[in-house]
Amino acid sequence: MLEADIDRGAAAFGVARSFTGRRWLLKSVDETIERDLLREISPVLARLLALRGITLAQAADYLTPKLKNLLPEPNSLKDMEAAVARVSAALAGGEAIAVFGDYDVDGSTSAALLSDFLTALGAAPRVYIPDRMTEGYGPSANAMRVLHAEGAKLVITVDCGAAAIAALEEAQALGLDVVVLDHHRVEASPPAIAHVNPNQPDDHSGLGHLCAAGVTFLFLVALNRHLRAGGFYEERALAEPDLRLFLDLVGLATICDVVPLNGVNRAFVRFGLGQIGALSRPGLAALAGVAGAKGPFTPYHLGFVFGPRINAGGRVGRSSLGVDLLTARDPEKAAEFALLMDLHNRERQAIEKQILEEALAQGATQANAPFVLVSGEGWHPGVVGIVAGRLKERFGKPAFVAGFEGGMGRGSARSIPGIDLGGIIRAAADARVIEYGGGHAMAAGFSLMAAQMDGFRRFVEDRFSGTGAALAAANDLYLDAVSSPAGANIALAQEIAQAGPYGAGNAEPLLGLPDVRVAFADIVGGAHVKLRLAGGDGSILDAIAFRAAQTPLGDGLLASRGRAIHAAGRLRQDDWNGRVRVQLEIEDAAPGSA
Repeated sequence: MLEADIDRGAAAFGVARSFTGRRWLLKSVDETIERDLLREISPVLARLLALRGITLAQAADYLTPKLKNLLPEPNSLKDMEAAVARVSAALAGGEAIAVFGDYDVDGSTSAALLSDFLTALGAAPRVYIPDRMTEGYGPSANAMRVLHAEGAKLVITVDCGAAAIAALEEAQALGLDVVVLDHHRVEASPPAIAHVNPNQPDDHSGLGHLCAAGVTFLFLVALNRHLRAGGFYEERALAEPDLRLFLDLVGLATICDVVPLNGVNRAFVRFGLGQIGALSRPGLAALAGVAGAKGPFTPYHLGFVFGPRINAGGRVGRSSLGVDLLTARDPEKAAEFALLMDLHNRERQAIEKQILEEALAQGATQANAPFVLVSGEGWHPGVVGIVAGRLKERFGKPAFVAGFEGGMGRGSARSIPGIDLGGIIRAAADARVIEYGGGHAMAAGFSLMAAQMDGFRRFVEDRFSGTGAALAAANDLYLDAVSSPAGANIALAQEIAQAGPYGAGNAEPLLGLPDVRVAFADIVGGAHVKLRLAGGDGSILDAIAFRAAQTPLGDGLLASRGRAIHAAGRLRQDDWNGRVRVQLEIEDAAPGSA
């Protein structure tokens, strides 16, 4: 069971500095909300919901989110009606439509959503995914010329286009109409027929937490409604597409693009997981097969099994592989795409390992800086984002990683709560300190010349002045509740799961286990630390610290064999060879007091 009897004003268990150098705190809860919830639900769920500010009146909708209750009005998005009108006219007039996307999961799923819908209407679009290595990110003037020459009359960009001013000006000059469906923050709208983007100026929808696939889905809801009302389906004797069958793609993108899991996003993931569980989409069924993944699927499968393989196609393979897989209808063809993705993922892992070692060595020399900025000649641009994420995890601060080839660098950045890296990088681009920059608060991309590196570092240093308090607070570890090896059982894991799905904006609960003895600890798989934790009553809990070998956390755990530690981690349930078990995935640990 969960316990909550610790002084909430003090460091939890007295941990002022853990193995990773963090202070532990127990989250405070609104006790009035918690007491009300306890009248209807278990103490576990009552605490977890109260921590999220969910009242008794809101509890039912939160625990069982229904799409019909949470789906926002699509027309609340700026330019939605104009976008629907233009695409409707193209369908009515039989115009050639092109869909321009991105290679990553959000871009591939968004393009697949549009492709599936339009194909069902007999208007299969030309799908264009730019090559990451030769064309870079987003629409280019040349791509617009190519599509125009092929006969396209309308281009719909998804997960890109909001900042592609030059490309859209070229399209305009060619007489090629463009509708932009995006979610990246911009300060000015591009020259398009319509720009549907909750993160653009003068959009008051309050839907800035949507990924591009979420925006695209709302567009399809609005378009479908408009076509139905105008008699489009009836006149052509067409069956109306069932948009519920598209939620597998929306849920997948919502997890993989790490957008906040609140509001409709929770429903997207909940229903998306159900749809993926049916494996009715040949591409996802094939991907599950090559990965050896079996249901019931969880956000973990989306983010760490399906997502990396889809991304790998564009990172080190063919950029269009993701959308090809997701739109495949022939199981044999889908299996071919999935095998190729799995191969590219292994290639990506090998490339990432080599670059990560070099990046970690550079990062270790920047211990006194508030951020990490590393670069290397020949570092593959397809893995710099993953490496940036690893550096952020290892050093506990924002990380910038750039790979250079012939003097030109492409980079990615990953942040911590409280530090808006997207804003910093956009400001650097506006000031001409770098060539290009854009993205979100937590993840952003940029390009620059080698000669700009020193100036970029100085620019970032200036922007980080005064962020000491935010950096210190971000390094604190907040525990949701306290348990013990005996209490951390299958029943607890199942109750915790009821408050899911978990992800960005709805973090999986972090449990603190005070004064547990390390009965066993050793390195497994070359990089992970496997443990068995013993409680005072002799009960045993399996635990693991992923990628902790040769880190302060791993070293501390291995040195604590036979000793008491305070452990902090997330309780996970899995089914191994038909046996249901639980395991604590350790986030941090500290010397015990026993």
